[in-house]
Amino acid sequence: MKNILILALIMSIYSYPPPGYKLIWSDEFNGNSIDRSKWGFEYGGEGWGNNELQHYTDRGDNAYVYDGVLHIRAKKEYYNGNYYTSARMVTKGKFDFKYGYVEANIALPRGNGIWPAFWMLGNNIDSVGWPTCGEIDILEAVNKENKIYSTCHWNSNGGHVQYGKNSEYFDITQFHIYQLWWDSEHIKAGVDGKVFYDILIKDGTGGTGSLHNRFYLLLNVAVGGSWPGYNIDDSQFPNEMKVDYIRVYQP
Repeated sequence: MKNILILALIMSIYSYPPPGYKLIWSDEFNGNSIDRSKWGFEYGGEGWGNNELQHYTDRGDNAYVYDGVLHIRAKKEYYNGNYYTSARMVTKGKFDFKYGYVEANIALPRGNGIWPAFWMLGNNIDSVGWPTCGEIDILEAVNKENKIYSTCHWNSNGGHVQYGKNSEYFDITQFHIYQLWWDSEHIKAGVDGKVFYDILIKDGTGGTGSLHNRFYLLLNVAVGGSWPGYNIDDSQFPNEMKVDYIRVYQP
């Protein structure tokens, strides 16, 4: 459901995207299927560097489009050695960009053990690895917290560095506009036009040179892991992230 009236009201208040920016990529999730020319899937249940418990698939049980909305569904089920399934969608090899404004209308799942994310990785990850490729987390949410986190990760002097902040409290289960402003000097993140995260990256300060790479987009819902922990409420499943649209703009 598009919530067109609410979106129109928000747009009139906050006036975004920024003036002078044009749309360069989007997915409105119209139709009845995921556009495989825009999205690929990553597979498996090897923990993904965070000791996560889910097995990622591309099945319709875990990712599907219905009524103009993408659903990424985490389920409680035994699959290929794991006790949960979900999906991890990526634009890797299909779309990446450097600098711009990103906007997405998303409703997030809540529940002990759930970990949804909308984020970005440097497109040179296969050659240089993580965190040297850089990572920009537009949003992450964990467990039953009614707030989100935005974080950047990079490699400085041979070690992992990160800088993150959390938003104010709000109902993450409702649709909200999540935003990223990224240029040669700053990376900023916000919700419904309210910026809560700002990191200076001008001239690669603090070793942030990798945050000037080209990046691709990711959407996923993890279950368990080093951040949310393992006190998982199985009564929540199936639990879904819902994405109305994603849009990328540049000047």
